[in-house]
Amino acid sequence: MSEIKLYDYWRSSASYRVRIALNLKGLRFETEEVNLLNKEQNSDAYKALNPQGLVPTLVLDGQRFTQSLAIIEYLEEQYPEPKLMPEDALGRARVRQLSYAIAMDIHPICNLGVVQSIVHVSGGNETIKAQWMKEKIRSGLVAFEGLLEQLGTTGATCYGETVSLADICLMPQVYNADRWGADRSDLSRINTIVSALEHHPAFAAAYPKSS
Repeated sequence: MSEIKLYDYWRSSASYRVRIALNLKGLRFETEEVNLLNKEQNSDAYKALNPQGLVPTLVLDGQRFTQSLAIIEYLEEQYPEPKLMPEDALGRARVRQLSYAIAMDIHPICNLGVVQSIVHVSGGNETIKAQWMKEKIRSGLVAFEGLLEQLGTTGATCYGETVSLADICLMPQVYNADRWGADRSDLSRINTIVSALEHHPAFAAAYPKSS
């Protein structure tokens, strides 16, 4: 098997997703930390690796990959078991719908760089950071709960009884919700999924731990 290297930051939601996927696929990998708080993502060396200056970056088969969902779908194609996407076109569309609701709607506006810009625009008011996070994560998860109810496909996981890309996106977002104190006590479908997956070996091994 090829050597796999993940350029990672422990609290990055996007990196967290890829760690879960690699674990689910049973792929061994080494990590190299890119400390976002120290702005290592903006170094010339890292920008040469990933011009966006974002994490994660995955090096696999001599190729560099960026953007967490693109990385995970590549892993799905190259290592098809266990499956992270349904067999049918409708199922895949539903899983992507749920995944994108988090990765493309909640995550971008709660990104570290975005929130730091908001603090700067507010004149350095650090208290606005937690307020923003709690409000935006909460509203996004409420909408996600609504999607789960509308689709009616929730079992032990977001889509039926098997882990999919949607769960890989949800669990890191729940971690952020809890970190910032966003209330999710009334989100019963999300909480059922969290209870089912928080002790799953692949998810537990990927859980953020500071180095």
